Amino acid sequence: MFRRGKGIELKSTGEIEAMRAAGLVVASALAAVSAKAVPGASTGELDEIAEQTIRDAGAVPSFQGYHGFPASICASLNEKIVHGIPSKAEVLAEGDLLSVDCGAILDGWHGDSAVTLSIGAVGERDQALSDATRAAMWAGLQKAQAGNHLTDISHAVQTAAQAAGRADGIEYGIIEEYGGHGIGTQMHMEPFLPNLGKPGRGPKLRVGMALAVEPMLALGSAETEELADEWTVVTADGSRSAHWEHTVAITEDGPWVLTAPES
Repeated sequence: MFRRGKGIELKSTGEIEAMRAAGLVVASALAAVSAKAVPGASTGELDEIAEQTIRDAGAVPSFQGYHGFPASICASLNEKIVHGIPSKAEVLAEGDLLSVDCGAILDGWHGDSAVTLSIGAVGERDQALSDATRAAMWAGLQKAQAGNHLTDISHAVQTAAQAAGRADGIEYGIIEEYGGHGIGTQMHMEPFLPNLGKPGRGPKLRVGMALAVEPMLALGSAETEELADEWTVVTADGSRSAHWEHTVAITEDGPWVLTAPES
């Protein structure tokens, strides 16, 4: 079974492989949702698709019932950053940006991933926002290597986001209040992973750790508000946001992105 190092769960090679199986379930669910995320579809319908895909694989949705959350995905539309609750009344329209966050438990192990989907043709700035967020995620994932420190990931995310902003002529807001996390036998574990900060700080990364790397960027201010449903987090200024996430394991051979679909 797993060992614990300074409060952070360390997994064996076999346990990382079990997490990969859970990650592939999440990848399949997100692929199924992405295929149906078109103008006229509702976020409630997308939630049903994700749940069915997860259960057909013999897994259980991580989010459903988590601290009372009522759905299998978080569906965060436009100014919603994270934790949006899917609804049959929320219908997608041409030009929307939709973040879909999904988790699954298989044989006791968690996978967690998120994508931002462009619904039909979206504006150039909105597409640039999503692309910048995705690039920042991959920059962070590349730093998930044994011997690095936790905030080497944070700094890579921040640096990539800022570089994309300069290239795009947009000052992206980097959401500070929400970030990545450890993952394994639970969905949210130590350590918390900020999406910005100086490098070389926090715990040293070790083989057997697994992390969810998940930058969130906004077209405006990084300030956030929580809606009355006590789940949905939105940009305080109403600007659009994007969210990308992968689960990664730190192995002797480098980062292994457990929620990436098989090529």
